[in-house]
Amino acid sequence: MKLAIPKERRANERRVAATPDTVKRLKGLGLDIVVESGAGAGASIGDQSYVDAGATVAADYAAAVGDADIVLKVSRPMSGMEGINETAALRRGAVLVAMLDPYRNKDQVAEFAERGLTAFSMELVPRITRAQAMDVLSSQANLAGYKAVLDAAGEFGRAFPMMMTAAGTIPPAKVMVMGAGVAGLQAIATARRLGAVVSATDVRLAAKEQVESLGATFVMVDDEEARQAETSGGYAKEMSDAYKKKQAALIAETIKKQDIVICTAQIPGRPAPRLVTDAMVATMKPGSVVVDLAVETGGNCEGSEVGKVVERHGVRIVGHANVPSRVAVDASQLYAKNLLSFIGLIVQKDGTLKIDRDDDIVKGSLLTIDGQVVHPNFAPPAPPPPPVQPQPIDAPPLDAPGSAPRTL
Repeated sequence: MKLAIPKERRANERRVAATPDTVKRLKGLGLDIVVESGAGAGASIGDQSYVDAGATVAADYAAAVGDADIVLKVSRPMSGMEGINETAALRRGAVLVAMLDPYRNKDQVAEFAERGLTAFSMELVPRITRAQAMDVLSSQANLAGYKAVLDAAGEFGRAFPMMMTAAGTIPPAKVMVMGAGVAGLQAIATARRLGAVVSATDVRLAAKEQVESLGATFVMVDDEEARQAETSGGYAKEMSDAYKKKQAALIAETIKKQDIVICTAQIPGRPAPRLVTDAMVATMKPGSVVVDLAVETGGNCEGSEVGKVVERHGVRIVGHANVPSRVAVDASQLYAKNLLSFIGLIVQKDGTLKIDRDDDIVKGSLLTIDGQVVHPNFAPPAPPPPPVQPQPIDAPPLDAPGSAPRTL
């Protein structure tokens, strides 16, 4: 079976779906690996490194994927309206594995089905113990949280740690992290290592212990709704308007004392919650920095713009796109290992494909197969049942034998 690794063509995407190390391991599964020339350039991996690992290098995209049984990508394929139509080059029946962003691209999910692709979206891999090695959200968010703090430090005109010098004492920077998921926890740890005084907030009360274990102060509205703010899958729930108002009041009072705010809150399938308003930004000291990791899904901070660093009220608001790709070497290594673990689930030791739709991981991440959209979150609604036609009643005529007597 042939497995292809094409070059990523989306703007700001420097990652690659395989490294020389994972190519060797994929070869061990009995797969023939083809890598498009230049696929690893953004992650500092040359074509020769893939050749040395046992892969064949194809000259262009069509040559790499045209007859491939499995295609591994980082981002979803480009469609015809975006320039090159990457989906059209995939053969019917091919297996596509990538971060397909299905909630924001439902039309493309339908296109995958129309083209007969077996499409797996890695963001949908369930957060269960057996799937930890395949959790791309965690592996990439971890690096995003780290990079967010470095981006903030680059924009901040002061030092992070307290410094005592003969010329005077420099106070430590105050950093607040909004959202204590994987990205938020890494942001806390990184800011602490740089010497900042860190606080954090999250709607999930369960995050309190994790935040405090990293040496940060936990800030949140503690009520009954907060105690039930986590889904069974470990994600944050959408909170009520009443809770949002209470939390916003607390954050507004806290945020004015901060030098740096790192926003990481996202909800799968929903726009990012608005956590920092323009009025809150206006209360921050001039020279402060806000980094919005949720800018591509609507933004946690009012005024943030995708791919830009803007200034409002003397505060720099950082909205870099695709932050994991800004650490492309490490992000590629982690993502490639996520894919390797996933491929081991659907490819048998003899190199043949076996898709067990009863497996929880397969069932949770499978979008399309056999020309149908099969994931329950994206499948079209079932047609309504046909209307029930009234059946004629064969009643005996009046006064016929066996009929009820008439009442005059």
